[in-house]
Formats: sequence, C-alpha cells, structure tokens
Amino acid sequence: MRVGIGYDSHKLTEGRMFILGGVEIPSEKGLEGHSDGDALCHAIIDAILGAIGEGDIGKHFPDTDLRYKGVSSLLLLTEIVKLAQKKGFEIIWVDTVIIAEKPKLSNHIDMMKEKISSSGISQDIISIKAKTNEGMGFVGKGEGIAVLATCLLRMRKRK
Repeated sequence: MRVGIGYDSHKLTEGRMFILGGVEIPSEKGLEGHSDGDALCHAIIDAILGAIGEGDIGKHFPDTDLRYKGVSSLLLLTEIVKLAQKKGFEIIWVDTVIIAEKPKLSNHIDMMKEKISSSGISQDIISIKAKTNEGMGFVGKGEGIAVLATCLLRMRKRK
C-alpha cells in the first residue's frame, strides 16, 4: 500500500471559466492557470504522483510547455492514472477537500465525481468535500481557492 498527499491553489480572476473536477461552474470569476486551472484535478494528480514516487505535476506537465496551455486537467489526470497503472498500482481511494468561499459547490459534487471517473478512477472510490475558510486568509477574502487530496494505492500482485 502507498499513500499520497496533494495540494493545489489557484487565484480567482476575471475573464476565466471556473472549472473544478472537470465541471464548468457558474461564477463571476474563474481559476487562473496555465491549463484550465482545475485545482481539484491538480491536487489529485499530485497525490497520485506522490504515492508512486514520481514527483509533482510540474515535473510532468510544466507550465513552460505550450502543449499544456489551456488543456483540460482531466486529460492530465488520465495520463497520471495510466502512469500509476503502468507502474503496477491500483487506486483504492481518493479523498479531497475543496476550500472556497464561493461559488457554493455542494450541488456540483456528483457531477465532479462523474467527470473525474472518466480519467479511470471509479466514482465509488472518490470522496469530495467542500468547505469555506470562514472568511480567513486568501480563500476567505475571495482571492482564490485551495484543494487538498489524499489517495491510497495498492501494488497489484506480481505473477
């Protein structure tokens, strides 16, 4: 068994879509980023990479590489799920916490799970929770969001 921890945060900015877990959520501001800014997918990617000992998202998808400009983070997550499988790992559980003052996310969680499952992670092993920061810090001031993720992986039995 292996455990990985992931974290990501992104600024909220005018003129961008708010995409989280592959879902476009109505909002006055969107998430800044080289890709689509999907901090939930990015945190899950880092959790998986940590568990398989493969660095972080920047190592695999650098923000200096124009191939990843505006790309869907679900595609990046799919690549990392495939890498974990290639290295002989099975994802057992993914647990996440999104910290954002607004928009309210609870009505979008089921759709996020469905979209994330397109990457090869079964919906029934994904936990997504949404919390506020009670008005404190950059999240509380509405300047950005943060996401924490953990994952549990099991190495498949070798023949």
